[in-house]
Amino acid sequence: MPVTFREATLDNGLKIIAEVDDDMHSAAAGFFVRTGARDEPGELMGVSHFLEHMMFKGTEELNAELINQGFDAMGARNNAYTSNEVTCFHAHVLPEFLPRAVDLLAKMMRPALRQADFDTEKSVILEEIAMYKDNPFWVLYEECVDRHYRPHPLAHRVLGTEETVGAMTRDQMDAYFRARYSADNTVLSLAGRLDFDRVVDQANALCGSWQRTGAARDETPPPTAGERFELRDESVSRGYVIAIMSGPGVRDERRYAASMLAHVLGSPDNSRLHWALIETGLAEEAQAAFDPHAGVGDYFVYASGDPARLDEIWAACEREIAQLSDTLTEEDLERVRNKIATAATLSGERPNDRMQRLGRLWTATGGYRTLEQELARIQAVTLDDIRRLCAEFPLDRPTLGRLLPEDAA
Repeated sequence: MPVTFREATLDNGLKIIAEVDDDMHSAAAGFFVRTGARDEPGELMGVSHFLEHMMFKGTEELNAELINQGFDAMGARNNAYTSNEVTCFHAHVLPEFLPRAVDLLAKMMRPALRQADFDTEKSVILEEIAMYKDNPFWVLYEECVDRHYRPHPLAHRVLGTEETVGAMTRDQMDAYFRARYSADNTVLSLAGRLDFDRVVDQANALCGSWQRTGAARDETPPPTAGERFELRDESVSRGYVIAIMSGPGVRDERRYAASMLAHVLGSPDNSRLHWALIETGLAEEAQAAFDPHAGVGDYFVYASGDPARLDEIWAACEREIAQLSDTLTEEDLERVRNKIATAATLSGERPNDRMQRLGRLWTATGGYRTLEQELARIQAVTLDDIRRLCAEFPLDRPTLGRLLPEDAA
């Protein structure tokens, strides 16, 4: 049977969407809240991620152990994540367990936020922040994003900082939760073998009392820096370079061309950066990616290697970037189309991946496109589209950061 898209909206504004496929052997559900690091006040940076952790600490009726046991008893594959723009809580189960999974997820979405749990989890978050400080890539990436976007909240770090998390109070978190985790700022996404009408009735019983708040987000494209900086760290032994350049936003149709451009430039294998830097032995790592956000997107170029050759490494990246538009071929695009189509088709065979695509797309754009429509849009991108994109979003004006050993020349 073909995949059927269904949607419904509860009286309080909660949106429920699904791709129903009776030929699937499993089902997936996820609550997507349109909130993340960019929606936080500066002094509460990290509260979205902290709150994600607190959801697993229990409700007024369920403690953390009962939540964990509930998912385990279903054999569920469940998890959660926080990004700059969305927080998601999801589970993948056999079809007969979907009602139980939706029930448990919905109850989790209204946590008790007990002070004792808050104090315990704050220590866990601070340990996580400290752990990431030992990752040279992450240190440089966060600093580069910060400098590229500040003072706009897109500069915010998802984990927050030791200062913001350390000073955060339980009451501040509760106020943020009440403002952002509202019915009209949440989407319940589903995919696989399921009874959609039954899920809607269930969601209405579980979530119908959730409040509306009119939570909003400023999507005005922010000005960006384009500065260059250097960090030194006695604990690193390699050299690292990261560049961030502005691109089209998530609602911009040019995002398809931008994604293909990034694939040609720096996908993990058979890309321009791979052949120019990895295969030649010049660098140990080299890649590029494109990440669209609400209002703006960004390209990311990263490389690492011998600190003494970091200038040479970045010069090679600049050469590949500079000649990319003029040297693109139809063969390049066809190869990327095939890679994207293969990845998308494989994901389309897994209800959890379909649920994630559906939830992220709706949360970001407020609309739906079938997988086939998305692939057709990618197939329609031409060389002229990409060359025009390069002119409209030049890649030669990056915010550029370098991380070197303390004693590097």
